[in-house]
Amino acid sequence: MRNQVVEEKFVEFYEKWVPQLDENLQLLLRASREQSLNEAEQQALVSRMTTHIKEYYTVKWAMAREDVLVFYNPVWISSLENGYFWYTGWKPSSVFRLVESIKKKREVGPRLDDLTELQAKNIEELRLGIRLEEEKVDRDMERQQLTLADRKMMELSRLAARFRREGDSTSAASKHVDGLVGIALKSLMNGLEKVMKTSDCVRLKTMKGILDNLNIKQSIEFLAANFMLQLQLRQYGKKRDANILFLQNRYHII
Repeated sequence: MRNQVVEEKFVEFYEKWVPQLDENLQLLLRASREQSLNEAEQQALVSRMTTHIKEYYTVKWAMAREDVLVFYNPVWISSLENGYFWYTGWKPSSVFRLVESIKKKREVGPRLDDLTELQAKNIEELRLGIRLEEEKVDRDMERQQLTLADRKMMELSRLAARFRREGDSTSAASKHVDGLVGIALKSLMNGLEKVMKTSDCVRLKTMKGILDNLNIKQSIEFLAANFMLQLQLRQYGKKRDANILFLQNRYHII
């Protein structure tokens, strides 16, 4: 059963965090367009952006300790955003496609200046390393799914269901089975939390790795493009969900 308190707390946090993301995007766009900040001011701006990103994961991890399942079925994002999710967040390898996209961009808006040969080499090495880490997370999740379908787990679930069906929920045998089911579920939740945190660490490692290989001006352009993509995906997703809900209500579609 989902923990509604955790869900409501995170929704409240997220509804404040996203507008701040939009404000930060405007600061990045202004800095990229006007080029009026000196290097120290630009560095302070990038630090402010990374702090905002880290805040999201700090709050997420704290609340996941209470109920990790809330983050595997988030109600605070649109169905479109959820379709792009990989274990409770964006897939790290997608950032490298974003880098390639903004490298080629020539119209007005955030774009990276040409990367040096060394920068391109380092980012490619990072991409290959991140891909291996993604595969490791995939294997970890597969193990969790196999645990859920484990023969012993299924048998415990059937026994617990039978005791409830027969109204025998107070006997020693029923309590023993419930206790074993509780232990198994706790182990599963711990496993899912580990997968979530590991995937988040790969996300943070990806962002840090890319920023470490960009100069300060490129970092501003990269962060601006990244934030813009997140906000546009959210905007389109919310609009799409609203249109679907309107049609369902209008034509009484269940």
